[in-house]
Amino acid sequence: MSNYFVDLIKGKPAFFLIAGPCVIENYETTFLVAEHLKKVTSKLNIPFIFKSSFDKANRTSIHSFRGPGFEQGLKILGSIKNKLNVPIISDIHLPDQAKEAVKVLDIIQIPAFLCRQTDLIMAACNTGKPVNIKKGQFLSPLECKNILNKAKESGNTDICITERGSSFGYNNLVVDFRSFPIIKSLDSPVIFDATHSVQLPGGATDSSAGERQFVPTLSKAAIAAGADGLFIETHPDPDKALCDGPNSMPLKDMEDFLSTLIAVKKAVG
Repeated sequence: MSNYFVDLIKGKPAFFLIAGPCVIENYETTFLVAEHLKKVTSKLNIPFIFKSSFDKANRTSIHSFRGPGFEQGLKILGSIKNKLNVPIISDIHLPDQAKEAVKVLDIIQIPAFLCRQTDLIMAACNTGKPVNIKKGQFLSPLECKNILNKAKESGNTDICITERGSSFGYNNLVVDFRSFPIIKSLDSPVIFDATHSVQLPGGATDSSAGERQFVPTLSKAAIAAGADGLFIETHPDPDKALCDGPNSMPLKDMEDFLSTLIAVKKAVG
């Protein structure tokens, strides 16, 4: 039986990449990012999955930009998928969204804050599509076993866990690099969410802050620790991004950044 995530790493690439802008701001910006990332990853021989959210349902403030919404967002993602021939991943927040979302999405993502929502996980897994579940900031790596057991009750074993840091006091996250071998020991591929791991949740009072300058350092450490994939949010002008700009990588820096990570992987074997 084919397993999307396992098949991604069978050819032993340095890593696979999930990347894109945090949220769909408009078609033009979203397409520009996807097109650039496809060119860069093709050049570097990195398996690439495009990510952007149609709805950021867990923004800090009720006045924060959430995206174009479910229907319009899926149309934009579908258009990019067809024009660029790239696989697409995005988050769902409600069980009822799963069946419609998989008409466009190649992979369903479960947000970190919802990683223990049994009905949501089961709805995603019951579609038969690969599912990427983000580990909640409030969970230990070993507790991912319970998430995986829920998912596998559906009969779907095409599951991946994403490490995105753990809550450390107020408005801060830290990454425990022991989590990579621990999660892999649960028979799951593991992705490192480098940009959300440098987020400072609620750090700007009515929005999250971030420290994007630490993304390269943590990414190098994650690759050395055995991460199978990387999750990176990137934007042409992060300071003007409508969501998660403070922790997003500048799009123009992505090629050099990814090249460095490839070198790290070669060095550690």
